[in-house]
Amino acid sequence: MDSTRVTEHPTSHERPQPGAGPADPRGALLRTPEPLSAPPATALPAQTRAGDAAASSGAPLSCGQHGPSGNPGGSPPPVPATGGTEHSQPAADEPDTHRPRPAPESIPAQPGAGQERPTAPPGGKDRRTGQTLPSGPMPMRRDGDRLRFVGAATRRIARGIDLDEIVMGLCRATVPTFSDAILVYLRDPLPVGDERPTGPLVLRLRRTDRIPQERDLEDGILPVPIPETSGLASLSNELCEVRPGGALAEVLRGVRPVFADAPAARAALPELLGHNLSIPPGQRAILAPLRGRRRVIGAALFLRRPERAAFEPDDLLVAAQLATHSALGIDKAVLYGREAYIADELQRTMLPETLPNPTGVRLASRYLPAAETARVGGDWYDAIPLPGSRVALVVGDVMGHSMTSAAIMGQLRTTAQTLAGLDLPPQEVLHHLDEQAQRLGTDRMATCLYAVYDPVSHRITIANAGHPPPVLLHLGGRAEVLRVPAGAPIGVGGVDFEAVELDAPAGATLLLYTDGLVESRLRDVWTGIEQLREKLAATAQLTGADHPPPLEALCDEVLDMLGPGDRDDDIALLAARFDGIAPSDVAYWFLEPEDAAPSRARRLARRALARWGLEELTDSVELLVSEVVTNAVRYASRPITLRLLRTDVLRCEVGDDVPQLPRLRQARATDEGGRGLYLVNRLARRWGATRLSTGKVVWFELNRG
Repeated sequence: MDSTRVTEHPTSHERPQPGAGPADPRGALLRTPEPLSAPPATALPAQTRAGDAAASSGAPLSCGQHGPSGNPGGSPPPVPATGGTEHSQPAADEPDTHRPRPAPESIPAQPGAGQERPTAPPGGKDRRTGQTLPSGPMPMRRDGDRLRFVGAATRRIARGIDLDEIVMGLCRATVPTFSDAILVYLRDPLPVGDERPTGPLVLRLRRTDRIPQERDLEDGILPVPIPETSGLASLSNELCEVRPGGALAEVLRGVRPVFADAPAARAALPELLGHNLSIPPGQRAILAPLRGRRRVIGAALFLRRPERAAFEPDDLLVAAQLATHSALGIDKAVLYGREAYIADELQRTMLPETLPNPTGVRLASRYLPAAETARVGGDWYDAIPLPGSRVALVVGDVMGHSMTSAAIMGQLRTTAQTLAGLDLPPQEVLHHLDEQAQRLGTDRMATCLYAVYDPVSHRITIANAGHPPPVLLHLGGRAEVLRVPAGAPIGVGGVDFEAVELDAPAGATLLLYTDGLVESRLRDVWTGIEQLREKLAATAQLTGADHPPPLEALCDEVLDMLGPGDRDDDIALLAARFDGIAPSDVAYWFLEPEDAAPSRARRLARRALARWGLEELTDSVELLVSEVVTNAVRYASRPITLRLLRTDVLRCEVGDDVPQLPRLRQARATDEGGRGLYLVNRLARRWGATRLSTGKVVWFELNRG
């Protein structure tokens, strides 16, 4: 048989693992192993084939030999030092060091991280090889290590949603595995989508990261007095304006990462960092432009200390991959942030910014979107002041959670405000909303509840269009689900709506809500309504029978009834505390439309002010009442109403049967009239005119005291 030495090719396609070599247990059969106490080599050997390892071990294999598998013709292997036989298995407690497998979702460890640490101190010599041990993290020696690192790093970067998460993922993925420090600069402001920046290109330092050490070498990246990560930012420029045609602009235009010792980078780095930050000599820094979908949006600088191995040419490919994935992620995060901003602004403009302060009622509200990633919905609430110190309370829900649902909700809310200004009955408001929904489309469906509260009569009128019924919490702590005819949802068409009038005693609280509060995948709507009623009753017991719970705290308690998996829909909540106006604070008269009506109105107002102890307002009230009643007498054909309300302000209301609203105008010197509303505008705190179904009401308010 020919004894020519041949090379044996492995039959397995599994790539050699780190540490495979003479010290590998798999090579123990080819060469007498070193004593177990000897430390393994810290540097990875070159990747070899099995035949090469056999040849280097001094045990040549002839043709027909099959190595240590025990096949015929193979020379018997030497007996291991542990006394085991050829077919003996390693002990159960012996670690399997020849197949280290990094966690799939984590940054791979440096080569040699799974091996035993050398016993010699950093900077000393290996007792077996005689080579000097490195003092820092070991570099990646093989392409497989780089591929595993890039895969894990890009997965970590891709997990980020917003801008800060993506930049932090880049920093955490590269330090200390790839570099000792990193600086990330981003364009300020960041362009969004296809926007074309108008100003100069300005880079702002967004984030820095580095390996924290107790002491930095004087010839290292940072001087001694800066031991923390934030010190890296303090030594570099916070803002950098890229000069057109400059060295930094050329490097950014080139897109590809470059070493710091390249001619282009040597001129660009001082422009980016200033002259305060020293860069280690040699190939220990990489400047990588960050290019998004359409333009350069920043730059990343990777740094290594002088005591660590320098970057290799293949590391430029790693930096390019990291920069590309980070830039594309930042682009998407900026677009997502803009969409979220638009959604928030749309939802905010659809809902009232602040609730009014109507007389005799206190209000509180809450709105919760279905999820943070879907902030636009069709739920809305509103409180609209009406003539006669009344207030309209509205809550509605449009089907869906899209921008279309929000747009329809905005149209219906605007329509409801317009109809409320006409002082239509609640059932008529819902009827016109139904017609408006049909004009918007055949599939535009919504539920709505419309209620009008009168603080003088302590009554509330409610009409419902397929909405969950309101809950009334009485002063004594009893919670009652109001019996209101459900009706059909808005958009069905051809359905009449019915209104009911109920008592609204002082101290009671009316709770209007959408179905997202009481209905979910875990419970039906009526179970949720019963839980809401019990929650309100339990909350009222905490403050006692004579003291209703505060509105804001009551709203928070109601929302606390939602479990972690109960919120499947938007939630709109409107709470109204009925204080009312006491009968002793109301003065009401009917006046015939005749010439003596103004003088009688002045006399009645003077008596009411004297009874309330507001004599200091007598002159102003008599003058303004006389002017408003005179205008009403001139055009009215039916009795005129005069009402004075004493609350935190003094309010005067004059009603007649003429629908035309008065208009403020500047009277000329030769005009005999036209100065009544001018006096009202000058002396009153507020004034206005509202058209009613039976005419109009002109009102004004004066401060008390």
